[in-house]
Amino acid sequence: MGREAQQQQQQQVSFTVEQLVAVNPYNPDILPDLENYVNEQVLSQTYSLDANLCLLRLYQFEPERMSTQIVARILIKALMAMPAPDFSLCLFLIPERVTGRFRHFWDEAAKHRNIVEAVPGFEQAIQSFAIHVLSLTYQKIPRTVLAEAINLKGLSLDKFLEHQKANCGWILEGDQSTSQLIVLPPNEFNHPELKKNVADSIPLEHITRIFPILG
Repeated sequence: MGREAQQQQQQQVSFTVEQLVAVNPYNPDILPDLENYVNEQVLSQTYSLDANLCLLRLYQFEPERMSTQIVARILIKALMAMPAPDFSLCLFLIPERVTGRFRHFWDEAAKHRNIVEAVPGFEQAIQSFAIHVLSLTYQKIPRTVLAEAINLKGLSLDKFLEHQKANCGWILEGDQSTSQLIVLPPNEFNHPELKKNVADSIPLEHITRIFPILG
């Protein structure tokens, strides 16, 4: 009976959260319920894209209440839904200041290896996105910064850098020490002189908001 009561309670919680999302999706008072629901999804191996997108939208209106840990869990669950576009939909709603905190994301992912390992290409997807974000800002990246962003070190990092050098136009300045710099290929964002007629274009802050879903 105890187990049945627990299952009924879980079903009631799920129904209540989904009902809250449907009836009042922009009410910040439901933030704690949505965050608890994300944790429940991780533990029970369930998934609700609508509830998670609702939470990310609320974080946009209440940025001081944003939990990096919860955001990381949402992204992991979204990756598990591949090849559905859930991951891109979630990234679109996450501020760059959060997506740029890759060390926190990798730390959170390491706590849930059973989930991460169930998603083929998980690490490669995050690494590609990290490089994409860095390339919008940097002309040169310290080796240590890149290593933290893509969660590689030692020989694995050396092999990755050599591959990027041979195939993607990266230039490595210095030896394989912590002071090594990686020169990224120029683009209109990390090299302002390459930008086109900015006066007639969409404001840059609007453009950068959509770049995560293009990576």
